[in-house]
Amino acid sequence: QVQLVESGGGLVQGGGSLRLSCAASGGTFRFYGLGWFRQAPGKEREFVAAISWNGGSTVYAASVKGRFTVSRENAKNTVYLQMNSLKPEDTAVYYCAAKSFSTGSTDRHEYPSWGQGTQVTVSS
Repeated sequence: QVQLVESGGGLVQGGGSLRLSCAASGGTFRFYGLGWFRQAPGKEREFVAAISWNGGSTVYAASVKGRFTVSRENAKNTVYLQMNSLKPEDTAVYYCAAKSFSTGSTDRHEYPSWGQGTQVTVSS
């Protein structure tokens, strides 16, 4: 089972940018599809973005498409989420998740491995 650790969260003003990282260990990273999810207080965890195990495809939630970019660097066992034009409604705890040979699932129930999350707060 792969272990995941997110970093890069913080407080940013609306319109600003952050880049989240998720470092993996304990598995063969290049065989894992990765997803980013987020959970705001009182809300269910929701899909944000995903990248396939071979990096050939990405998928985004409608609410972040055009503002967020997911990418992976297999040499560093790391997946990134570049977040631009941030809005207060992007405030949440952001989690990365891994699923072997995933082509980019948007369903959180399909991911067996999760990180501990990193807080992103966007002020207005």
